[in-house]
Amino acid sequence: MTIQKNHSNFLDTPQLQRGVTRFWLIRHALVEQNARMRLYGAMDVPLCPDSLVAQRWMYEALARRLPHPALWFTSPLSRTQQTARAIQQAGYGPHEWQVEPDLTEQSMGEWHGITHDTLPERLSLPAHPFWSVSATELPPEGESMVQVCARVGACLDRLAAEHAGQDMVVVSHGGAIRAALAHALRIHAETALHFSVQNLALSVIERLPEGWRIVTVNELPMPLPASAEDGYEETTVNSAAIAATGRA
Repeated sequence: MTIQKNHSNFLDTPQLQRGVTRFWLIRHALVEQNARMRLYGAMDVPLCPDSLVAQRWMYEALARRLPHPALWFTSPLSRTQQTARAIQQAGYGPHEWQVEPDLTEQSMGEWHGITHDTLPERLSLPAHPFWSVSATELPPEGESMVQVCARVGACLDRLAAEHAGQDMVVVSHGGAIRAALAHALRIHAETALHFSVQNLALSVIERLPEGWRIVTVNELPMPLPASAEDGYEETTVNSAAIAATGRA
């Protein structure tokens, strides 16, 4: 008879387990309008200043949602660092972060800065329905999404080994977060591109001795109701959430 040894890993309570190696993956905020008109990939483009003001409640919700204590990481691009700073200023509190180059967005190489309508003529493969290019398309002097998955996956394995049992907040990019999900689920990059990863959305993955586990995907911040009392813990209605939303 097989004896079940991993019952403690089941999420049967509203709270997440403590002492688990856990990544809190947040996509950066909306970039400014001119940048959105072009293929910006791994270019360093600024955030939209109007959205920073209008979406402050989202930063406040993330500040309440994220764990204390936690290690913080960003990519080298300023939009992730601006987003991290905005979350901390919205109530999380000041915290240093470490810049991880391997958490950056897919490089489009020589295609950086071109307008979206000029991209199709350059492609050697049909574009993915939910991404600018196929997962195996290799832009000149750039990288394919398959390569991004390998890069991000190796980074997550390294961070999980270096910081076992700790919570890690990672402010990164849509492509890199899809790559993280691909790594956790052991799926091909082409499949991972079917995930929706919106600006300021939270995805959570865990590294357990038995392997990787997905906790939630594309969880959007929720505002406090007007009648909220002190100590209210917001919940989420995201249908992609696989487990409860309690803090670690």
